[in-house]
Amino acid sequence: MNLLEKDRKYIWHPFTPLEVEEDSILIESANGIYLHTAEGKKIIDAVSSWWVNLHGHSHPVIAKAIAEQALQLEHVIFAGFTHAPAITLAENLLSILPSNQSKIFFSDDGSTAVEVGLKMAMQYWYNKGINTKNKIIALEGAYHGDTFGAMSVGSRDSFNVAFNNYLFQVNSLEFPTKENEEKVIEDFKNLVSKKDVGVFIFEPLVQGAAGMRMYSAALLDKLISIANENAVVCLADEVFTGFGRTGKLFASDHLKNKPDIIALSKGITGGSMPLGVTSCSSKITTAFEATENSKTLYHGHSYTANPLACAAANASFQILTSQDCLRNIDRISKKIKIYERELAKHKNVKEVRSLGTILAVELLTKDSTSYTNPVRKKIYHYFLSRGILLRPLGNVMYVLPPYITSDSELDFIFTTIGEFLDTLET
Repeated sequence: MNLLEKDRKYIWHPFTPLEVEEDSILIESANGIYLHTAEGKKIIDAVSSWWVNLHGHSHPVIAKAIAEQALQLEHVIFAGFTHAPAITLAENLLSILPSNQSKIFFSDDGSTAVEVGLKMAMQYWYNKGINTKNKIIALEGAYHGDTFGAMSVGSRDSFNVAFNNYLFQVNSLEFPTKENEEKVIEDFKNLVSKKDVGVFIFEPLVQGAAGMRMYSAALLDKLISIANENAVVCLADEVFTGFGRTGKLFASDHLKNKPDIIALSKGITGGSMPLGVTSCSSKITTAFEATENSKTLYHGHSYTANPLACAAANASFQILTSQDCLRNIDRISKKIKIYERELAKHKNVKEVRSLGTILAVELLTKDSTSYTNPVRKKIYHYFLSRGILLRPLGNVMYVLPPYITSDSELDFIFTTIGEFLDTLET
């Protein structure tokens, strides 16, 4: 059997029917923004490989950091032990996170970072001896991951319909738009006024998997203010929006009111290693500050704070906070704004949304906007045939480029988008 035959026989791919219609594309190597197939084709990774790649593939600085760390300490249990890469990373992250954040808890990925955040928030109330604040508010359409807590606070849709009977219930708040902002605020006030809400979880400013839906910082600021007034712990899922994607280092930097807990992953290692972290404020940690076991957060992973992943994250941090990278984020953000105005004029476009380095184009089709809109297959194959990887969210195609993407490469991507729009039959 060749590699693809073995892949089909032995591997179960995520978000993919088990009986696939066609083979996966075999990637042999990657460099910069390009994926190189076994057949010698180059593909622009215009979605940063599921939103994780910040600085381009096979970045020499990150690769060197991983290699050097592997020769020194590849892993050690993180209960009762510690190591320099984790300490340095915690210090690095707290230097750029909102100033109210004070501690870093390590995990494995975005979903587990959210799980940790939820458990922190829930146990916060337990440790304080308050058992009445047991309700959670989440935004309609949310996606927070695929573990059970993350699914419970996410949208009840085709992604988790098989598990709905097993998930805990939450209060769902209508997704904010310009038209319903006043209603959303009033509904939120009514929910928290009952004094039984303990946690408010949200994807700040952008709901990624829901179709790159965006809402205003002013509205979120108001909701956090109301939450604070009613003693509700605010948990920001910045797994996607963190590390520069919204034009600022964190989406929370667009806000005046800061969350109590922040979940991070995806871009944290520059796309090289799996790692999740959950940060929290001193308000949260005070409820856990005790020597007795009854107040311990009993959560951990075998690979918690893996030194290789931490070394990669520290290398990515140095690149991310360099003036070159910050200038690239600003350059791409400005370029995207220009394209947003141009694409919005097209007859086959329903809406264009952008924030920082994120651009989403919602197509006008005969089918309603949804993840299962059949036009997604046409989009995917059209762009692959032209050497661009776009993985649309139904009829919403989006571009989320690595920060090293040049202006000419962006021009090629957006010229191709324009050509594709011209092929659509409405």
